[in-house]
Amino acid sequence: MRIGIVGYGNLGRGVESAIRQNADMELVAVFTRRSPESVKIRTEGVPVLHTDEALKMKDLIDVMILCGGSAKDLPEQTPAFAEHFNVIDSFDTHANIPAHFDRVNAAAKAGGKVAVISVGWDPGLFSLNRMYAGAILPDGRDYTFWGKGVSQGHSDAIRRIDGVLDARQYTIPVPEALKSVRAGENPELTTRQKHTRECFVVACEGADLARIEREIVTMPNYFADYDTTVHFISMEELRRDHGGIPHGGVVIRSGKTGWDGEHSHIIEYSLKLDSNPEFTSSVLVAYARAAYRLAGEGACGCKTVLDIPPAYLSPRSGEELRAMIL
Repeated sequence: MRIGIVGYGNLGRGVESAIRQNADMELVAVFTRRSPESVKIRTEGVPVLHTDEALKMKDLIDVMILCGGSAKDLPEQTPAFAEHFNVIDSFDTHANIPAHFDRVNAAAKAGGKVAVISVGWDPGLFSLNRMYAGAILPDGRDYTFWGKGVSQGHSDAIRRIDGVLDARQYTIPVPEALKSVRAGENPELTTRQKHTRECFVVACEGADLARIEREIVTMPNYFADYDTTVHFISMEELRRDHGGIPHGGVVIRSGKTGWDGEHSHIIEYSLKLDSNPEFTSSVLVAYARAAYRLAGEGACGCKTVLDIPPAYLSPRSGEELRAMIL
């Protein structure tokens, strides 16, 4: 499979590394909005090109993996690329996924391409676990807790605010809420009761800090529904104390079975990630394989992780999977 990467930030670098670990894939090109000469990648012999040149590579790339941010980039980039390439994106603004799906679906169908959106661990792997658990325990309730960890999408949304040089945003589960769910108490929890958000922000010299803080805590779909704390720190402090990008979380389904619901069950799926972007990149690359296979079967239009057979993610054959995994 010939893979292209659009965007070479943390996620793009992670995709480059993940391709190296998959023998059935090769990186063909990296596309950037920056000056290509300023971008140095690690794969020898692979060109770095401006995004304006992408269409020239249309016949040389099987799947394009889009590594932009959900706040500003992917809503525009994914429909634009989906008309010409099979694409994968990691769009993670949950509330806007249905509208994003519709736009991308129209573009992909117009071009006869396959687009897989909202790929990652949430949305993505956690979405699958919520679906499986809900189908198995229909009399029950879902709970999802993220963190403690750095959210790439939320950090990127802060960095887009005028006057912000850099930022890290930590999502933190409320311990009492998590304990109650694991005990099978099935609490009614609001968004605010499940998580808090903590932001560490490096502002430009002379920037209006009060305005920046206000824009953060009132940002819809990102911070407005949470108790959010904003700390303004120096670039040195950010690099020293917040240089890593760990994350993780749990999906829990608490449900009952039996004629009168007399037996209780807990399904829990958890992730502990040393590098959020590298893990997300590995999921993107696996779904690139699925998109390639779907396209080879003549499929087109937009898909999500809920639509794709699990076997399409693996480089192994059906015979191998049945013998080794099933």
